[in-house]
Amino acid sequence: MEADPASERARGAVRCGRPPRGLAGRVEERILDAAAHVFLERGFQGASVDEIAEAASAGKPTIYARFPNKQALFTAVVERLVRRNTTFESLSCAGGSIEERLNALAAVILGRVLTPETIGLIRVAVAEARRFPELATSVSRMGRERPTEALTHVFGGLGASDDIGASPAFAPHRLPETARRFLDLVVLPMLMRALFGEDLAALHAEIGPHVAGSVAFFLAACGRGNTPARELATPNAELPSNRDAVAG
Repeated sequence: MEADPASERARGAVRCGRPPRGLAGRVEERILDAAAHVFLERGFQGASVDEIAEAASAGKPTIYARFPNKQALFTAVVERLVRRNTTFESLSCAGGSIEERLNALAAVILGRVLTPETIGLIRVAVAEARRFPELATSVSRMGRERPTEALTHVFGGLGASDDIGASPAFAPHRLPETARRFLDLVVLPMLMRALFGEDLAALHAEIGPHVAGSVAFFLAACGRGNTPARELATPNAELPSNRDAVAG
């Protein structure tokens, strides 16, 4: 009896077990791409693993083999985004004066933060903070720790290549705190405006002036720049004007 061609094709389409090692990474990336899309469209509560599996062209067992639950999947989506946004290459700022290098660095950081995906995923985490506090805490921790670590590394290079390294704020043991202060000064004002619904294109148009003022204030607080810190207007943050200010 001749085999039915349709049945043969159906049997050939069935995939059993884990994919070959060379394809495993691509499967995971496809799942995370699909999950990010569904979370942004539906929110955390409204998203289902069934819909994510369909969007990823993957079976639910394939997803659960990598991510034990929806919370772990969302965390992985955010972790991947943070990792992409804070790679050393994206935060490098070689050449020019210290002010020019920090301006370029701050512009790169803001350009990566002020995107629909980043803002949307933060909103999803904030919206679920009451029902899933551990999820929101995990996202918040990733969003601060990883950028601080990457920026601390960059600041270490700046301190070694420029006389700003003589500032107490750039002492090796103070670099993490200096990096956190820089991020708070540069990122938080624009991030909060984006989270509350201001147009991202309009915010991108403001990056240049915002960065210039923030970096000038930061350098003055570190004991660099031509304008004393107390004379720099900054509606979004206040830093003392002494040389130790940034390092707390």
